[in-house]
Amino acid sequence: MPAKSTTTKKKTTAKKTSAPRNANSTSGKFTAEERAAMKEYARELKEQKTKEDGKKLLKEAIAKMKEPDRTMAKRIDALVMEAAPDLAQRTWYGMPAYAKDDKVICFFQDAQKFKARYATFGFSDEASLDKGGMWPTSFALMELTPAEEKKISDLVKKAVR
Repeated sequence: MPAKSTTTKKKTTAKKTSAPRNANSTSGKFTAEERAAMKEYARELKEQKTKEDGKKLLKEAIAKMKEPDRTMAKRIDALVMEAAPDLAQRTWYGMPAYAKDDKVICFFQDAQKFKARYATFGFSDEASLDKGGMWPTSFALMELTPAEEKKISDLVKKAVR
């Protein structure tokens, strides 16, 4: 333990910083949807202790979605689990997600989540999709055709290598 200094130290305070501005917010504050997602993430951390817990939360998250996103999320779930059965089903900020070694690899975001005009299928930085100096990490989904299903399946297989 270091010896106590006999000199008086000047108190300093940290400067306040704000969160980065969101495209949906002009005031620099989080939107109601973003705050809800953060609260959901905190709840998930407490509730997803096992693979079964995560799968249950994923199914609940999908059940809460409105159509057509609910049907799309169910199909995405089936595609991901067929392509990479070792991934753990879970939720991530309230969205269906798939993890390897407790790290999210990919996720599905329904359009209503943040009042977007399309759903999104995306990959985290844990996914092995690196190709060159730039590559896509998320995809807008308006519908799932066999071509999109094949692309998703191929990308998930690549992501977990």
